[in-house]
Amino acid sequence: MIVLDENFQAGQRDQLRRWRVHFRHIGTDLERKGRKDPEIIPLLHGLTKPTLISWDRDFYDRNLRHRSYCLVVLDVNRGQLAQFTRRFLRHPAFRTFAQRQGCVIRIGYEAVHVWRLAAEREEEVAWTDRS
Repeated sequence: MIVLDENFQAGQRDQLRRWRVHFRHIGTDLERKGRKDPEIIPLLHGLTKPTLISWDRDFYDRNLRHRSYCLVVLDVNRGQLAQFTRRFLRHPAFRTFAQRQGCVIRIGYEAVHVWRLAAEREEEVAWTDRS
């Protein structure tokens, strides 16, 4: 399940829908608007295979790794959240939840940075022509 943080504006969510990306949005589909960051992690534990995608850099913390979810932080311009969400979900290394499970991920223009569940170091994954 793809979960968008409440910081995704309506226009960006609409673009994802046009691309047929299925998601749930915090504040619209899940819970109430204005949830504090610490309240989001327990919410994820109650969902099936969630991948939270956010613009909030506080979620890029290796201490937040957990086998039951994936956290993705988009470190791009607010107007490009939908574009990079779609690009990430199409990346060969992250297409399935099994590939993302337990990871904390930061998406940038140049590459994808990943803290895997048991890793001691951050990994950098290049963008591909197909993503």
